Amino acid sequence: MNVESSIQAKLLRLAAVDAESTRIAHRRNVLPEQQEVARLEAERNAHKDAAVAVEIQLDDLDRDIKKLEGEVDAVRKREDRDRGMLSAGTVNAKQLSELQHELVSLERRRSVLEDELLEVMERREASAADHDHAGARLSKTEEELADAQRQRDEALADLDVAQQRCEKDRADLIQLFPGELLTVYDKQRAQQGAGAALLQARRCGACRIELDRGEIARIAKTAPDVVVRCSECGAILVRTKESGL
Repeated sequence: MNVESSIQAKLLRLAAVDAESTRIAHRRNVLPEQQEVARLEAERNAHKDAAVAVEIQLDDLDRDIKKLEGEVDAVRKREDRDRGMLSAGTVNAKQLSELQHELVSLERRRSVLEDELLEVMERREASAADHDHAGARLSKTEEELADAQRQRDEALADLDVAQQRCEKDRADLIQLFPGELLTVYDKQRAQQGAGAALLQARRCGACRIELDRGEIARIAKTAPDVVVRCSECGAILVRTKESGL
């Protein structure tokens, strides 16, 4: 394929634009701001799960408290009834003994229930503190996440602008090249990542491999308008004064 050397030289500008476009795509895939968003989303979800777990625990404790309060209240009412019967003096000796024995049992039972109630209320107080702490951590993480999302969106917007610039530059440049040359360039770029590169001394700018002296001698004898390719990677080699040929 024969293409004017001045046109071949412009392939370096196209290669630079395409390389920048590749860097933009790579940065988009490994965007630190996106990674931070993902980290904070996971942290937020963990805090949410923790808060929900504590809420479930609080509900269970509230049910236990309500149940124990009901049992304590029932025992107290039974005690009040028995004391009322004792105060009225309307019971016989046998009933009197039974009521006195029952009162002792009821007082013991109420004491046990009140101790259990106090323990559950203390556990609820600790769980309520855990819930407040979990809520505070969740709120803080959500604020950090909102800020990280804003930074991520700004970074993506900058990448979008840079990508649009690359696309415009590429659209302007490809009009300069013959279709056959562009086809070879695009195919090589798709396969190896670089369609064209500068031949600098003996080194290919695409694969960074030094060509052997025999290959360099062959290229040196090739007319400037002949399109030559790297014998190692296949990239189109653009010859300039830096090539030293």
